[in-house]
Amino acid sequence: MSAVPGEELVVLLDQGGRAVGTALKRTVHHAETPLHLAFSCYVFDADGALLLTRRALHKPTWPGVWTNSVCGHPAPGEPLAEAVRRRGLDELGLRLDDVRLALPTFRYRAVMADGTAENEMCPVFVARTQDPVAASPDEVAATRWVDWTGFRRSVLDGSLDVSPWCVQQVQLLPTDPDRASAASEHLLPPAARGRTDTGHSGVAADQDHDRAQG
Repeated sequence: MSAVPGEELVVLLDQGGRAVGTALKRTVHHAETPLHLAFSCYVFDADGALLLTRRALHKPTWPGVWTNSVCGHPAPGEPLAEAVRRRGLDELGLRLDDVRLALPTFRYRAVMADGTAENEMCPVFVARTQDPVAASPDEVAATRWVDWTGFRRSVLDGSLDVSPWCVQQVQLLPTDPDRASAASEHLLPPAARGRTDTGHSGVAADQDHDRAQG
């Protein structure tokens, strides 16, 4: 199936996190969803409150479920931090500052009741904003700012129902992610690492490597 100009693509990965191609986002999620590159981000305000979002009701995966601030997929060759900022603006109307890598190796697979699966290498970021939320109804059904400590406690004890990836991420995040130091980008999947020596990143960098090995 060919892409319409401007249509979103996701980066497909092998088990080692190397880019092996692309697929249309609108067709990639099904019972046998291939492994692909994504990201999650937890956005905090100046007072340390976390922005929680409810996924739009028409989304194909986990519609209407509360989850972390923003999720998405980098375009082929797009640095992850730039993708985080892009989706923060597109989905939430927020300019994101201090975008920091928190969980570079996070990976999960989850299956909905209808059999639709998510299957992602999904590095997790933390960011801050000073902007008011202006969420896109195409992506977000509702938002609310919550106290991080109370949110974390409710997720860990199971009293708050959130997306399966959010549960796993909260289990792994530092006790106070808003104040934690950034993790090393060298731990990212190869497809997500920048290449400062060539000026390429992501899929382009993997393709350069493949040509060199050929």
